[in-house]
Amino acid sequence: MIEPKSESAFRTIGELSAELGLPQHILRYWETRFPQLRPLTRAGNRRYYRPDDVMLVRRIDRALNRDGYTIKGVQGLLKNGSAATAPAHESISPDVLPALLQIRDELKAALAD
Repeated sequence: MIEPKSESAFRTIGELSAELGLPQHILRYWETRFPQLRPLTRAGNRRYYRPDDVMLVRRIDRALNRDGYTIKGVQGLLKNGSAATAPAHESISPDVLPALLQIRDELKAALAD
């Protein structure tokens, strides 16, 4: 069995992807959308995520996939360093929100299969 890395260790894109359950292409895409996310790159464009990068990826993931922010909303959060931009679901009618959340959960389950 492989020992888990310490919190201070650098992680490859594969390790971070497996740790967070996110596809590698999503992490690469986020690098294009969030200028704050800049892992070290070595020979062959191999990415190494520093502990600060890992924390940022976790924050982005939480905001997008749990808190309901859009990419633009998370960009605003990171730019302002605050929660000034409301999650996308706050502008949705309360009648529709439960149905949308159910659809989201069903899609997540289908993608996990």
